[in-house]
Amino acid sequence: MAEQRHVRLFRNGRNQAVRIQVECELPGDEAIMHRYGDRLVIEPVRKRGLAALLASMTPIDETFPEIDDPPPAPERIF
Repeated sequence: MAEQRHVRLFRNGRNQAVRIQVECELPGDEAIMHRYGDRLVIEPVRKRGLAALLASMTPIDETFPEIDDPPPAPERIF
């Protein structure tokens, strides 16, 4: 389990805020925050790769027309 730290909460305009110490910094410039009961969890946004994107897509239920696509003519060498 990670080391615990006592932190102070403060106001930043109308928002409540907490400073994140350098040893607890998250990578990147975005994070996801959610609650579990009285716990507040902040985790980095993971960059998704192409494979993850393709796996999340649903197949298209459509038939495509046949395309007559003959092979290219052989190159002529002079």
